[in-house]
Amino acid sequence: MPLSAADIPDPGVMPVGSSSSSVIHRAFLGSVNPTDTESDPTAERLLDAAFDLFCRLGIQRTPMEKVAKNAGVTRVTLYRKFATKDALVDEVVLREFRRYFDQFRADIPAAQTVADRVVVGFVGSLRAVAGNPLISGMATSESSMLIESMVGDDGLLLSVVQQFVAAQLRREQLAGNISDDLDVEIVAEMMVRISASFLTVPSRVVDITDDAQLADVARRFLVPMLDPPR
Repeated sequence: MPLSAADIPDPGVMPVGSSSSSVIHRAFLGSVNPTDTESDPTAERLLDAAFDLFCRLGIQRTPMEKVAKNAGVTRVTLYRKFATKDALVDEVVLREFRRYFDQFRADIPAAQTVADRVVVGFVGSLRAVAGNPLISGMATSESSMLIESMVGDDGLLLSVVQQFVAAQLRREQLAGNISDDLDVEIVAEMMVRISASFLTVPSRVVDITDDAQLADVARRFLVPMLDPPR
């Protein structure tokens, strides 16, 4: 089930950095359509410094001046590369999402069936978050920011991910792997909301760092969604 830029819809005309949905959209496009332009070593150093500080101190408690100092550049250079802190945060998050999509694209070809692909997608997305020190740190110390990034902007981020999942399910329908009677929109909605709940509300039953347990949850509760109601 190869991925293409068409698999994530355009979330609408909005300024870059105006919402988390535009960030995830840009990350996906950057993953499936990588450019050959040379990376900017100074910008990368700033992103590395910001990522390190955001993980250790939290986004809200990290001043721009400290990012510049950690990167070994002047404040002028920092603001030349990233005009605002919001722009810097967007680019740090963008890079993390792109890494997730890159890993997803590497993992998915090994999945032989649609059920396997659902499991890989579910486990991989939660692993990417649980294993990411920035996002997992937000879940612990800045949970309101993480929840806002998931459900803010009238749910645009969840909507973008839902449409991505729905597009994958429609591709499975076209390939004859799931029934044409399946309501892919509602199934995608439920899958995304279940995943989001694990990310925003800690579970005392399911350990999201345990891939085997997550795979079992996916096979028991998500895969059966692929069967249309009788």
